[in-house]
Amino acid sequence: MRELLVHSERIAALLKERRETVAVAESAAGGLITAALLAVPGASAYCLGGMVIYTRQAWDALRDFEEGLLEGYRSATEQNALIRARLARDRFKASWGIGETGAAGPTGNRYGDPAGHVCLAVSGRKESAVTLKTGKSDRLENMHAFGAAALQLLEQKLRE
Repeated sequence: MRELLVHSERIAALLKERRETVAVAESAAGGLITAALLAVPGASAYCLGGMVIYTRQAWDALRDFEEGLLEGYRSATEQNALIRARLARDRFKASWGIGETGAAGPTGNRYGDPAGHVCLAVSGRKESAVTLKTGKSDRLENMHAFGAAALQLLEQKLRE
């Protein structure tokens, strides 16, 4: 977690300075992105919350979720990550949303993506989605790599 804190401290400073907020919808990172943002003292000023949407049942549990939003966009794609980022931003009424979806390992997902494959997105004044492949099968290592990459993407967009 400490390696993620370096990123979240810089993000916290930027968001506080701008009086902006962030919310997260993550999957394979398992809550690490949100936890890293909340680990900075004073997080309630900028982090509105997060949700781990790890299973189909989690999607179904979202109140008033429009099924058609996901149509044609399977998990572990950049478009799905962007849907998650927008969902977090909109549901929490945040300035920014982070979306993450991937395969932490030790095996790949049911869609054929290998362990270490993740798609990340940020939605706010600017939007961006990227794919990262760590090439590793270590679940915990990948989860931390996914979290770090998501935070780096948000910081990059905040600085643009």
